[in-house]
Amino acid sequence: MSLRKPAPRAEHYLSKLQKTMATYWDGLALCDYHGIQYTFGALARKIERIHIALEAAGVKKGDKITLCGKNSANWAVSFLSITTYEAVVVPLLSDFLPEAVERLTDHSDSTVLFTDAELFEKLDMSKMPRVRYVVNLADFMPLWGADSKLWEVYGKIEDRFNERFPDGFNASKISYPTNNDTELAVINYTSGSTGNPKGVMLRYECFSATIDFGQRYIPCDNNDNIVSMLPMGHIYGLTYEFLYPLISGVTVYYLGKTPSPSLLLQAMKEVRPYIVITVPLVLEKVYKSSIAPVLKKWYMRVLTAIPGINSVIYNKIGEKLQAAFGGRVRMYIMGGAPLNPEVEKVFRKIRLPYTVGYGMTEAAPLLAYEDFKLYSQGSCGKPVDCALVRIDSEDPEHIAGEIQAKGTNICSGYYKYPEADSSVFTADGWLHTGDLGTMDADGNVYIRGRSKSMILSANGQNIYPEEVEAVVNARPFVAESVVVDRATKLVALVYLDADAIRKAGLDEEAVSDIPERVRIESNRHLPSYSKITKVEVVTSPFEKTPKMSIKRFLYK
Repeated sequence: MSLRKPAPRAEHYLSKLQKTMATYWDGLALCDYHGIQYTFGALARKIERIHIALEAAGVKKGDKITLCGKNSANWAVSFLSITTYEAVVVPLLSDFLPEAVERLTDHSDSTVLFTDAELFEKLDMSKMPRVRYVVNLADFMPLWGADSKLWEVYGKIEDRFNERFPDGFNASKISYPTNNDTELAVINYTSGSTGNPKGVMLRYECFSATIDFGQRYIPCDNNDNIVSMLPMGHIYGLTYEFLYPLISGVTVYYLGKTPSPSLLLQAMKEVRPYIVITVPLVLEKVYKSSIAPVLKKWYMRVLTAIPGINSVIYNKIGEKLQAAFGGRVRMYIMGGAPLNPEVEKVFRKIRLPYTVGYGMTEAAPLLAYEDFKLYSQGSCGKPVDCALVRIDSEDPEHIAGEIQAKGTNICSGYYKYPEADSSVFTADGWLHTGDLGTMDADGNVYIRGRSKSMILSANGQNIYPEEVEAVVNARPFVAESVVVDRATKLVALVYLDADAIRKAGLDEEAVSDIPERVRIESNRHLPSYSKITKVEVVTSPFEKTPKMSIKRFLYK
């Protein structure tokens, strides 16, 4: 069971936002990298203007509004405008296919759609009969309407704004609703390993609780910047790269579409973020491309074996990596998948201030986290104090069981999906996470795998494919892998690292030998019951969810 003392009731996040706007009125709030910028004051004014447009469109409290577009300052403005209006935000991932956007917009009962012009051109409005208006995220102008009301009001917004605030608009005029804690704020459609998106219903208090946890355990202020890299349509990016830092006074920078490595590093050096939030795969790639080749040189193996000298070398490597991310990063937070143990050992040696957290959309999103100074290697931190976490096992320290949770940050269920609601909570109100784990005496949670992906061996042993994959992924020339059960035999599907193969100068015969070498070398590190019988090479990267979990249901 959770060991942290339960947190007191969190202040409403919109109340905090209002105070932040007043305090840092002229400070930068939201910026597109080398593009549009909003101060907190400009953000507040833009929100009021969009409120006027929503009123004219006939939008009422509780109405659903879909928000689908690439990361941008205007995406963030739209979200805040909708939630402060007390309409329900339905954020969709910008890389959803047009058919999925149509289906989920209609399923959510949305009456307004905020999107990019290029996506709108691919949509069939007849598939979304409830939608009455489509708004362009680039300039907030109407792209389509069932009538002309929205066009008419856009020509009069400035007049209506001045009528509403005849004495001018300043921080004292901001008034956001805060008596709606238990009401629906967001419907966030997951894109998980089942392949069937479900609309997770999150209340205002879910965000208040998780934002409050972030402010207390990952403190930041108006002297800090952050680069938003995760998709805003996903709860992780929405909450921890946008709402929590912004409400703390941080300036949030957006890169738009997924940036190239060179653009990302350039932005990091210019923005100099205080935190980097990512998935293990990204930093594992940094390790394989930049750190591992250096450490594997013969003279480096000699030097790192000498006490005293090795610490100097590791420190230099750590400093170089920090400089590449701007030199001001106080914490690297990873989540969505376990960190490879071999990579983690090196990160410890170079003193990288990293930690691994654990969460899910249904928890908005955090369930476990720990500061890097207290972080236990191999774990995903300790349960957050806005939730209770337990392991459904007779011996939670030694025998893996399902991780279950309940608390203020936990969702209310799934939108218009009662058959899923009936199975998402236990009889006594705990959320079924579907993840298997253990928890030590200090409260550290260790993920063992997904209950649905666990493999039962012929002799009754529980095999967690994620643990086998960690061993396979540590082999040279392996980019990523998926372990599957075929007639009680373990087969590793492997996607090879083409860049590493090219740099090594391997010929065709050497490349063809890689699968068997991976099998033999991996089995040396695996217990007898989880040894691999075959390695198969796949030609494309594995399809993943937004938090970079592999969609296992696609691979058998």
